[in-house]
Amino acid sequence: MQSLFQWDFNGRQPNRIAEITAANLKEFAPGIDEPTFVFDVTNGVAEHIEAIDALIQKWAPHWPIDQITNVDRSVIRLGVYELKFSGGQVPPKVAINESIELAKTFGGDASGRFVNGVLGAIYKDMIERGEVEETSAEAKGEPERKTEAQEEERPSDEAESDDAPSADDPTA
Repeated sequence: MQSLFQWDFNGRQPNRIAEITAANLKEFAPGIDEPTFVFDVTNGVAEHIEAIDALIQKWAPHWPIDQITNVDRSVIRLGVYELKFSGGQVPPKVAINESIELAKTFGGDASGRFVNGVLGAIYKDMIERGEVEETSAEAKGEPERKTEAQEEERPSDEAESDDAPSADDPTA
């Protein structure tokens, strides 16, 4: 997320994402077990940025991409990449939950709900389109243990307008 934030903040130059990621891994995660995964994600977001941003715009129509805070935009891009373009490397609910936790930790007060709303809508659409399968408990209509992402409700369009982080959010 940090590399995506920095890359976006500095103008999203495609040839810089690997350099930024390498510097951040060296500085903040020396000896990480899976650096390849980190590069796959950051390079994947850069490669699919137009499609990712189009999905964000579709599922957050009241928030032009440039009005979403850089933190929330980076977290959502990461989550969308993992949901739609990573080839199933990360289970959808894990991708959503991890994105929500990042948003809550680094974003504003409403960031977790906003990220949950956008990624939850994309995930629901993926199920409806047959791109992913529901878990067996979901498919049978049985209750299952809910994750934190499932516990939170997607904000309505009105709530989204009031609660979504603004570009002026000083915490971003």
